[in-house]
Amino acid sequence: MSVSASKPQQLIESHQGLVRSLAMGIHRRLPPSVDLDDLIAYGQVGLAEAARDFNPDRGIQFSTFAYYRIRGAIYDALSKLTWGSRVQRQQVHCEQMCNEVLREDERECDDEQGDVDQQLRWLRDSSRRLAIVHLATRATAEEGGSDTIVDASTPSPPVAAMRRELHQLVLEVVGRLPSHVAELIRAVYFEGQTLQEAGQRLGISKSWASRLHSKALLQLGNFLQREGWDGMEGPFDRTV
Repeated sequence: MSVSASKPQQLIESHQGLVRSLAMGIHRRLPPSVDLDDLIAYGQVGLAEAARDFNPDRGIQFSTFAYYRIRGAIYDALSKLTWGSRVQRQQVHCEQMCNEVLREDERECDDEQGDVDQQLRWLRDSSRRLAIVHLATRATAEEGGSDTIVDASTPSPPVAAMRRELHQLVLEVVGRLPSHVAELIRAVYFEGQTLQEAGQRLGISKSWASRLHSKALLQLGNFLQREGWDGMEGPFDRTV
């Protein structure tokens, strides 16, 4: 076996613990009917893809590179299964999209390698993207009917009313995005598609869909901020 052929296999063999650790962490948040061994098998797919695509010249550790590939493979597989309630499936989809955001943001941070101000901007933008993922997931869940994602504690009527207002605003500002971007967001959050599926609909690759998705989240955040959104999922102050 050549050195180039053996290297991916070595990476796979030496990172079995990472796959199991990530699978166990995800498994703890799922119904008992979901088998841990299945999650490990899904994670192995992500690990194999990471080992195949890893480029050590980029200067990042393989474990960092593989982390989001493994989680992504597990969540991608879970999103295609029929199990649990709609709430649980919506939560899995939210985790799936958060993982995609973190994976894309990790790539951006690695590409830029800028000064402290650039790193702080990256952190701010990354946090805003994650907030929008959670917000969009909640908004589309509430749009879907009575089986919605709710907090462990029931919010007071004024807080609940403001949240409904914010969720409705999310649905409205999606319409302000460029048509192809809005179509991507609707496919991912309204229809529960993966980025790969949404990209195929638009005729673009998954990597390009991932970048488009990341930029769209920032656009949504900017629209919402101009409408008085304070960056949190709860109540917001509207300037007058």
